[in-house]
Amino acid sequence: DLLLSNSCIPFLGSAEGLDFRTMLLDEERGRLLIGAKDHIFLLNLVDLNKNVKKIYWPAAKEKVELCKLAGKDAHTECANFIRVLQPYNRTHVYVCGTGAFHPLCGYVELG
Repeated sequence: DLLLSNSCIPFLGSAEGLDFRTMLLDEERGRLLIGAKDHIFLLNLVDLNKNVKKIYWPAAKEKVELCKLAGKDAHTECANFIRVLQPYNRTHVYVCGTGAFHPLCGYVELG
């Protein structure tokens, strides 16, 4: 209904079939961070599809292999699903992902 009424603009990055898990709204700078499967997106709130920045952050290959050997599904479980997006300071966001059952965290500079 929203698409038919032209009252929304869909995010085209979702066509990649990514599994979106978490969001962080930065109203002060007019942007939205989205955590997905192996990716972090930084979107402009005015136009979600304009100047999209994307960080590819997969789990280490050896961790993915260990995950598969443990009987987990390679497509739905053995990836780095971004679960935490937390403001750290004015320039960085603290980010954590599942890392194919070997969690990892880091800081992303937003500049």
